Amino acid sequence: MLRFWYVIIISLPYIIYYLAKGSYIEKNTERYSEADRYRVALHVIHVMKRNGRIRTSVTGVENLPAEGGYVLYANHQGKYDALGIMDAHKKPCTVMMDAKRSKMIIVDQFITLIDGCRIDKTDIKSQVEAVRKVTKEVKKGRRYIVFPEGGYFHNRNAIKEFMPGAFKCAVRANCPIVPVLLVDSYKPFEINSLRRVKTQVHFLPAIYPEEYEGITTDQIAKLVRNRIVDAMQQKACA
Repeated sequence: MLRFWYVIIISLPYIIYYLAKGSYIEKNTERYSEADRYRVALHVIHVMKRNGRIRTSVTGVENLPAEGGYVLYANHQGKYDALGIMDAHKKPCTVMMDAKRSKMIIVDQFITLIDGCRIDKTDIKSQVEAVRKVTKEVKKGRRYIVFPEGGYFHNRNAIKEFMPGAFKCAVRANCPIVPVLLVDSYKPFEINSLRRVKTQVHFLPAIYPEEYEGITTDQIAKLVRNRIVDAMQQKACA
């Protein structure tokens, strides 16, 4: 947490400026596209990375579908996860996030800026509405980041089981599923240090609807998790 608060404090003037700009965009949505909002979000991320002495290596960008909406499913390690993926994903994307965590300082304004989806995991109605929202928007071409572990538990590079319900939106949208492996993504905001850190984002080959047609969300969850786990093991042996 030391780096998190350090970055917030020294980046505050820049963050306030960009989030104020984002607030203006939010009030004048008819004048600004999703790409405009995303550019502002990336500026915020770049400032935080620079001031936080964070570097992220990226592979597999060629695996991202060239057109249309899709859902990126990643292992979850900490507060930097979505930022690292977005920084690596040059086309606009957004995130489904736990409603309670989304109300943290700065995070709240950031999620509003990128028009993310907030989900209350204690409320069935909220979960249903979130799946409907993501499904509808992905069908229209938006790209979402979802963390199917349901949260991060200081598990570092260990990968917990994936929740089948997290895959309902992709199945209903009949869209590609992009597995994403995060490595050392916990380091920026979990390790109590200000030393330089390096994280990794690996976009794995997309799984298209014809590949998962006819199987259950439980089987899809296992399929995606297995691919991410296999990639993690390959990185560990490299």
